[in-house]
Amino acid sequence: MASKQSFSFELFPPRTPEGVVKLPAVIEQLAAVRPNYFSVTYGAGGSDQDGTYQTLVAVVDHAGAEAAPHLTCVGSTRAHIASLLDRYKQMGVKRIVALRGDLPATAMSPSAPGDFHYANELVSFIRAEHGDYFHIEVAAYPEMHPQAPNPSVDFENFKRKVEAGADAALTQLFFNADAYFHFLERCSRAGITIPIVPGIMPITGFANTVRFCGGCGADLPRWIKLRLEELENDKPGLQEFGAEVVTRLCETLLRGGAPGLHFYTVNQAGPTLRLWENLALPVPVA
Repeated sequence: MASKQSFSFELFPPRTPEGVVKLPAVIEQLAAVRPNYFSVTYGAGGSDQDGTYQTLVAVVDHAGAEAAPHLTCVGSTRAHIASLLDRYKQMGVKRIVALRGDLPATAMSPSAPGDFHYANELVSFIRAEHGDYFHIEVAAYPEMHPQAPNPSVDFENFKRKVEAGADAALTQLFFNADAYFHFLERCSRAGITIPIVPGIMPITGFANTVRFCGGCGADLPRWIKLRLEELENDKPGLQEFGAEVVTRLCETLLRGGAPGLHFYTVNQAGPTLRLWENLALPVPVA
């Protein structure tokens, strides 16, 4: 693999006491393969800022790896975002995943309430406040954001984030490599040259895979869905099939020039490390 490729893991703030107890071991297992960084989500609806901070601390304490907090602006103020950025900077954080965040269930408009309405405004604010100090990742949707009216509008929204100063992008999960490569072709025609790293979701079950895809608007190919449904009560068989499908997807993406992979671990080490082993990804020397 090319040395400039980026391989990273996403964690979320644990929602239960049991999850909090298990997290350090998960981080240590994942850190053993020396990813480029860990990203940490805000939690559902961007409601878990304290959890994000505690998970960042856990990453630093148990992995010694770079940590990238998700920063969502929905319903927030400039003063609050400025305070969070200062807090992260004091921690030594140099990478931010800048997102709009989930809209309230009652929202009647695609723009977010608060001082920031779209992610490009958040990116512009970070640049205005801190220059090039932070490496900023933004979200990309190879198929389409579930709340976008059509693919062209969604692409223009992505383009605005890049123009605002994004350094790289992480895609939403997908299982169709053609969607990713078509998105890259659109970016190339539009003069967008930042790295766009595929987001990879290991398949660990039928119901949760269907739920994840439904929640983010990702297409789950019919042949995969039917086979997962058939294997729903055969956990070893389902996990074997899921690992084969996602490994093949990752191989296709890397062979096609993807600048790395960003794994949505769902706070489990095993499924992601199995993919890492299948792909024979590099483990840098300390």
